[in-house]
Amino acid sequence: MSLLVTGSIGIDTVKTPYGVSENCLGGSAVYFSMTAGFFSPVRFVGVIGSDCPFDLAEVFANRDVDLRGLEIRAQSKTFRWAGTYHENMDDRTTDHVELNVLAEAPPKVPDAFKDSKFVFLANTAPILQQQLLEQIDEPVFVAVDTMNLWIQGYPDDLIALLTKIDCLIINEDEARMLADRHNLIRAAKKILEMGPSVVIAKKGESGSIMCNTDGDIFILPAFPADDVIDPTGAGDSFAGGFMGYLAQTGRTDFETLKTAVAYGTVLASFTIADFSLDGLTSTDRTNIDERLQELRNITQF
Repeated sequence: MSLLVTGSIGIDTVKTPYGVSENCLGGSAVYFSMTAGFFSPVRFVGVIGSDCPFDLAEVFANRDVDLRGLEIRAQSKTFRWAGTYHENMDDRTTDHVELNVLAEAPPKVPDAFKDSKFVFLANTAPILQQQLLEQIDEPVFVAVDTMNLWIQGYPDDLIALLTKIDCLIINEDEARMLADRHNLIRAAKKILEMGPSVVIAKKGESGSIMCNTDGDIFILPAFPADDVIDPTGAGDSFAGGFMGYLAQTGRTDFETLKTAVAYGTVLASFTIADFSLDGLTSTDRTNIDERLQELRNITQF
């Protein structure tokens, strides 16, 4: 079924203990589309400035990504981000941010995309996420990402958005912050009361936990990684694998959601293995399915 993503396209400079990647391609919509495209055609909605050095049609040449929703604004500049990861790779310092086009009006959803059934609204201001969602006619399953900035600064906007979506994907610290609960299960249950029917809390190298309004719980560890080269984009890659698999199957029952979480976990493991998109461009669906089977084998008992 049709899958739409709207999010950022960025020019990143990333420093980790393994080296530096300067002015590389990043952004939530980019990572999402690279992973979702292994499973399903993707409808891409985003905006860049005329300074963007990347040809996205070339970037997605091996994926079925429809770029009719990409806006190029001649008088604007592309979003830029620079960050440094420290030794444990969980601690990250943002060195520099230029919002540029992300501080402007959001892109418009093309008429041809308005019948999209699966929708992922990547991390941005919740009022903008709501405006974008309002452009979709009758979505079947809407997933949203958010962060501490919006939880602390725009709680009313975020809570209003949560009443209109199906799934919130969030990290564990943000889940506790949003719910004002330290216990992660209690936090997830509190968030479910706010509107979504599914909550996925990401726990980094500890994996993820998924809860739904029927009381089902699924916990999955991360795929064991020998080296974490660059964690940038891991969360959006997870979301891409998750939503891409759902769109491929056209189902959202809990068993399908569990497999989708597993695919998201696997895709994130490829992302962190190299800088920028290199870990994703060097793999294929066969490698992904093999790693999924490995994950199944090490989690069975």
